[in-house]
Amino acid sequence: MITTHAKITPVLDPDFVPAVLWNRGFEKKTATDPGAHDLHIALARNDGTVFRRSLRVLSHQGENIAINVQYVERMVKFMLWAQGGSHIHIAGNDALAAALAEIYSESGARAFDWDIVGDGMFGEPIMVTATTLDEIPAENSPVAPLGRHLNGCRIGFDLGGSDRKCAAVIDGEVVFSEEVPWDPYFQEDPSYQYDGIVHSLKLAADHLPRVDAIGGSSAGVYINNEVRIASLFRGIKDEKVFDEVVRPMFKNVAAKEYPGVPFEVINDGEVTALAGSISMNTNSVLGVAMGTSEAVGYVDPQGNVTTQINELAFAPIDYRENGPVDEWSGDQGCGVQFFCQQGVARLAPAAGFDFGDMPYPEQLIEVQKAMATDDPRAAKIYQTIGTCFGYAIAHYADFYTIETLIIMGRATSGPGGQIIIDAAQEVLNVEFPTLAKQINITQPDEKMKRHGQAVAAASLPALT
Repeated sequence: MITTHAKITPVLDPDFVPAVLWNRGFEKKTATDPGAHDLHIALARNDGTVFRRSLRVLSHQGENIAINVQYVERMVKFMLWAQGGSHIHIAGNDALAAALAEIYSESGARAFDWDIVGDGMFGEPIMVTATTLDEIPAENSPVAPLGRHLNGCRIGFDLGGSDRKCAAVIDGEVVFSEEVPWDPYFQEDPSYQYDGIVHSLKLAADHLPRVDAIGGSSAGVYINNEVRIASLFRGIKDEKVFDEVVRPMFKNVAAKEYPGVPFEVINDGEVTALAGSISMNTNSVLGVAMGTSEAVGYVDPQGNVTTQINELAFAPIDYRENGPVDEWSGDQGCGVQFFCQQGVARLAPAAGFDFGDMPYPEQLIEVQKAMATDDPRAAKIYQTIGTCFGYAIAHYADFYTIETLIIMGRATSGPGGQIIIDAAQEVLNVEFPTLAKQINITQPDEKMKRHGQAVAAASLPALT
């Protein structure tokens, strides 16, 4: 059994078990186990990309078996959603490989991940293979040098769950921007999204003498401008329609509406990180947007957007038993239940609010209204989110080099956003002083909020 002791307890969520502390407890236990041994993980894609991680696990016997499985499975789960791949190679323990193969299968506990990450993103179901250290694939994780191209007449767009934004940009200066409300989530006809995207592009194009390049962002996973998984298209259940119409939608928009114009679309979290990197002139940036879901992006120490998928909404950060469950994936303790409007709604009853069946966006608005009047119930919600986020930051730092962490999104709007930052900073100061000195937690300034995302998105394609 692994025991943890958090020095700061989330005020409305006292049962929270920080993943980072549980992992530290596991690592401490391995240090005193004479049978502890190395375990190597390689997460591979069919294009040759490989991410590696080396761990130490306990002697695989008795009560240690369940503890080892939990530790390695949670690590693999994080890698799947932070880095992305479909073939998991395990070297060092064949029994653990067999356990993971059962968990990540069509009938296993992680059937959602087996399908969505494997077949949905990378074109093949997840497969777990036991191998040897001599045969395990070597690290091969190239970067994607997107963005920072400001020359010419460009369109930048962002597709959110409640609105779509577009901007016309000339040589890095925004000359027009517009937000248009829409409701894409449960639309069963993909022409709704297609027509909305085209409408926004034309709004911006009308304010440019010509269109040299188009760059955009949206929640979800986009690989080579193809939609692999995106909440904007959750209403489209027909797999054939998704594969034939949704997956190539952005390529079709580019080919039909703007033939020959360079076009790039990536995850909105990546654009958040890129916008922060550009506006603050810094690298090693993790951007976290707390909105409809948790969207995350990363700019590496060299200033590049990486090939990682960074879908940390589905990455575990809470290891308690019977933790909060995500209704989509069926997993528990993942970021989506903490760092977005769902997290606010989950904590609202504990704070003393009774919103009944009110939709999440409206619950968030009510909490923000309460926060504007200094309602202590609302303050406790934001403080709880911030405390959990502080521990999550330390967990993220085990996978990313972070010097600047930018938080934004509607769940951070108003005075509640600063409470989140202050509570997270307190956790770092008390529990992780080295990280506290290394990481600058900040929110975007008004200029970045208004135009930074648009400029960063518009800067994605290079002119040919």
